[in-house]
Amino acid sequence: MKIQGATKENYQELISVWESSVRATHDFLPEKKIAELKTVILEQYFDSVDLFCLKNSNEKILGFIGVADSKIEMLFVAPDYIGQKFGQTLTEYAINNLAASKVDVNEQNPNAIGFYHRMGFIQAGRSAFDGMGNPFPLIHMKLNLI
Repeated sequence: MKIQGATKENYQELISVWESSVRATHDFLPEKKIAELKTVILEQYFDSVDLFCLKNSNEKILGFIGVADSKIEMLFVAPDYIGQKFGQTLTEYAINNLAASKVDVNEQNPNAIGFYHRMGFIQAGRSAFDGMGNPFPLIHMKLNLI
């Protein structure tokens, strides 16, 4: 396994990982919202973050993380690899190499909230709407630097 910077050439594979991961973990998102997000992510979000992917020895992308302004903006692992510490590997990379110390997590995704708790994040706030104004509450978390 290796972590490396993602490029535009990786975007189609990344969006495929994103979509399959979202379908496996974000059951609260309606189909229309997934389609909308897919377009926005491809056209805007990938370019707005420092984007890194985790690849296996065959160069297949198993997961990726995007960080901007010390905040994890996206972390997705292909469903077949969830629970194999790839999310942990990417998060530790972001903390140690990209100064990541914050993350927003969908309130309807308790597994993700639990994951970030295990990674050392604590709740620092809550918003009733996501960053696009949709009624998907967010839990704002920060790294607990004791």
